[in-house]
Amino acid sequence: MAGHSKFKNIQFRKDKQDKARSKLFSKLSRDITIAARQGLPDPAANSRLRLAIANAKAESMPKDNIDRAIKKAQGGDADMLEEIRYEGFGPGGVGMIVEVLTDNRNRAAANVRSVFNKHGGNLGETGAVSFMFDRLGRIVYPAAAASEDALMEAAIEAGAQDVETGDPEHVVYTAFEDLNAVAEALEAVLGPAASTAVVWKAKSDTPVAGDEVERLVRLIDALEDDDDVQSVWSNAEIDDADLARL
Repeated sequence: MAGHSKFKNIQFRKDKQDKARSKLFSKLSRDITIAARQGLPDPAANSRLRLAIANAKAESMPKDNIDRAIKKAQGGDADMLEEIRYEGFGPGGVGMIVEVLTDNRNRAAANVRSVFNKHGGNLGETGAVSFMFDRLGRIVYPAAAASEDALMEAAIEAGAQDVETGDPEHVVYTAFEDLNAVAEALEAVLGPAASTAVVWKAKSDTPVAGDEVERLVRLIDALEDDDDVQSVWSNAEIDDADLARL
């Protein structure tokens, strides 16, 4: 009986990991499709597509999936997809930004609002939260890719705005409109990055503790589990000990 239970637990974890990976691939595919739709379907002539493909490869997404996502942009389905940003507040007054890619604006709005309401948050108007964040490009390299000095020198030469070096990764921030140029300059020196993306970086953090940590994590998990949601950003500052108790 114990062995059967152990098998079920292992299978449950595997199913959960497979589901998470499938969802990640789905979001990466949509990124590629949108990038290919907004420019040429050739990554050599479309920097946004080139970065989307690089991020997909960094997550070991199969080449067939990447090719299908590009081809989808050449059909009519991609024209139905719409990028929308929602802003709101989570437990503890945390500012949150939710980026959505959807073929049904009404469904996406209803789902996002429902998740906020269910988990102790509230959805606000556009602009209610985004002023608390900077829109930046972020390029991540593993710490082993370069020493702190070498990374700093390469980032300055590439025109980056800021660098956070350390273990296990180096993070380079750029003005979001400079992301492609800086990413390509760094790649020429350091090789391909682990990830490259446009992000919302909080200008200051909002501490969250106690029961509100669990409520906030549940809210973020529920949002990320929605098929239309591409990314969730917050300005929460959570102590590692509080996270470890979840």
